[in-house]
Amino acid sequence: MRKLAVYIAMLCLLFGSAGRTLGQDTLKKAQKTYKNVIRYNLSGAMFFGVNRYVVFGYERVVAPHQSFSVNVGVAGLPKFASINTDSFNLSKDVKNSGFNISADYRFYLAKENRFAPPHGLYIGPYASYNHFKRDNTWTYQNGGSGQQLVNTSTQLNISTVGGELGYQFVLWKRLALDLVMIGPGLSFYDLEAQIQSNLSDAQKQQLQQAVEQLITQKFPGMNYVFSGKTFNGNGTIHTGNFGFRYIIHIGFVF
Repeated sequence: MRKLAVYIAMLCLLFGSAGRTLGQDTLKKAQKTYKNVIRYNLSGAMFFGVNRYVVFGYERVVAPHQSFSVNVGVAGLPKFASINTDSFNLSKDVKNSGFNISADYRFYLAKENRFAPPHGLYIGPYASYNHFKRDNTWTYQNGGSGQQLVNTSTQLNISTVGGELGYQFVLWKRLALDLVMIGPGLSFYDLEAQIQSNLSDAQKQQLQQAVEQLITQKFPGMNYVFSGKTFNGNGTIHTGNFGFRYIIHIGFVF
């Protein structure tokens, strides 16, 4: 009888210990959070074209309510629409290239979020840089002397620093949908239009204005940014203005 009681006591201790271990493992699994996100920029692809804007990002949770992210990829201007001036006709796109790089630091608002980062409402600073380059060939109607081909090399650089407000959803534990809803900032714009030809200064100015018009057609708000601005003797425009950031990312949490 005494041996039976000892066996029963040992079994109770064994199962009790196993139950506590299983309970702790279950609790750990329930509390497990993921700290990494890889993502793809949907908004840039929709605006510039899927084959013109391919930017991926990585986010890492570095503190209980903070994370850091970086995004990098190739970018290119959308196809220019046909534009004609009194003497110049856009005839060919020769080269289109560029890249995007950006970073932000996010503070997930603990009092506003039910979930652990990277799920929830966040605020924080950001910085971004876009570089676009495009080479085009134009046909110049040279009066009674026939036509002449003119090549232009256009570069647009945009540097922006600012603050953002966004929300990142985590669906089915692994699918991330990141929305940067408000992102005001200060932007610096450098537009350069180099002309490879022996045109007169007046003809070059006319062609540079045509290039500027093409850029403003593809970027909403650029007509305001470059309003009243003219190219200097080196064929460049330097200006600063308010910028804005709005991004949609889709990603995988791990």
